[in-house]
Amino acid sequence: MPTTDITAALLIIGDEILSGRTKDKNIGTLADNLTALGIRLLEVRIIADDEAAIVTAVNALRARFTYVFTTGGIGPTHDDITAESVAKAFGVSIDIDPRAVALMEPEYQRRGLELTPARLRMARIPKGAALIQNSVSIAPGFIMENVIVMAGVPSIMAAMFNDVAPTLTQGAQLFSKTLTLARAEAEIAPYFSAHQDKYPDVIMGSYPSFHGGKYKTELVLRAVDQDLLQKVADELAALLTEKGLL
Repeated sequence: MPTTDITAALLIIGDEILSGRTKDKNIGTLADNLTALGIRLLEVRIIADDEAAIVTAVNALRARFTYVFTTGGIGPTHDDITAESVAKAFGVSIDIDPRAVALMEPEYQRRGLELTPARLRMARIPKGAALIQNSVSIAPGFIMENVIVMAGVPSIMAAMFNDVAPTLTQGAQLFSKTLTLARAEAEIAPYFSAHQDKYPDVIMGSYPSFHGGKYKTELVLRAVDQDLLQKVADELAALLTEKGLL
């Protein structure tokens, strides 16, 4: 039976994200894909292109989560330092990997491009890492133990994840139920909190919004047991109806 204890963290690496110049699109994509596999994404960090910060974050996260995904910083320029930093976190060497060159060289020849020193930076892989195939731009990502290093460009990240996904240990799927109320969150909070206390095995979240001068609150309930989820959702709906809130 799938376990509910398969967890993940995402480490987003890049000054351009922190400056606001680039808007991250990978969190949602990764979260959707991991949820479909029953893997719970529990933490997202965004850090600068700084070796010490990357090493510290990688070592902290890989000790706490089943999987750590990183995005960004594996391109051809001087500020792409993720691969070197991950190698340092694991205490291994890094060099141009013949496996990566074998993937890249034919594609660059086909496109009439020279495999320059800058492009060969993308073939630098920490010793002992497995390669991640990249069907978009060929230069691979890599896996070191439970750390999965991918590109930051959304289309390339998605391609790399598709290559990795079949190798991941899947967890128990979380099912969800949503109740939508035309009420402010504060009106519902006492009853919703009490319901969460009553059913700690069901994950409950409240998501308010305000549009056109009207409040809306979505109550989302999630659990691996569909029968329990239905029971708890029905009870909550009945309670809120009794209180005149639904």
